[in-house]
Amino acid sequence: MSMAAAAVAMAAAPAAAAKATNTFLFSQKTHSPLTPNLRFATRASFPKYPYFSRSAPDPLLLSTAPRSTTTPSSPSPTTYHGPCYVLGDNIDTDQIIPAEHLTLVPSKPDEYRKLGSFALSGLPSTAYPVPFIPPGSDATHFPVVIAGANFGCGSSREHAPVALGASGVRAVVAEYYARIFFRNSVATGEIYPLESEETGIWKECTTGDIVTVDLAESRLINHTTGKVYRLKPIGDAGPVIEAGGIFAYARKTGMIASASTA
Repeated sequence: MSMAAAAVAMAAAPAAAAKATNTFLFSQKTHSPLTPNLRFATRASFPKYPYFSRSAPDPLLLSTAPRSTTTPSSPSPTTYHGPCYVLGDNIDTDQIIPAEHLTLVPSKPDEYRKLGSFALSGLPSTAYPVPFIPPGSDATHFPVVIAGANFGCGSSREHAPVALGASGVRAVVAEYYARIFFRNSVATGEIYPLESEETGIWKECTTGDIVTVDLAESRLINHTTGKVYRLKPIGDAGPVIEAGGIFAYARKTGMIASASTA
């Protein structure tokens, strides 16, 4: 190598080293997860939302057995008539069906009926002295349940609306529902979860009052007191419940193949 070429190489070496050093420092400053000057947003700076588990729930096998026929009701499929059972606010799913009965499999007809026999067995007897299920029976005499606010709160067990439906309940009228309970009621097709336009209906009704739930007219008639209450229309959830649940509705409308053609 000539003297001139060596001199040029020696002069370029510090510049190249400086460039490499600056590149390394730049890389550390903007990309290294260890640097304290990290410019990207960290997890703590993101908005905080409620935590929901991503674990898949155990599948619930629904019964194919016919519903109880011991409950009094009118011939029309859009009305339900009979004595009502009255509850207060915040009736949770553990009161609707206690956890020790969740081992029952609704797809088995005998266990489906047994599940219904435990409906509302978690209620405190001091507050609700009239048994929802008569002793020695597996069905209720109350086709309509009237409740206050936040009905079906607590754990998201699908057995809750299934137990009510298995017991003979056809409709629940409440001020509003826990979101998952409402969705489970529609998905299983067991009961109509109806919301009242007015508040405090449960305070004006008494267990045993004879009532009619008119789905077509969106109203609740208390024949014992003579009062009529407005209900919010069930809307698109109505045909799903009438079909027997989300899968039955999907087969009925051709969204999925029916059991006979699958």
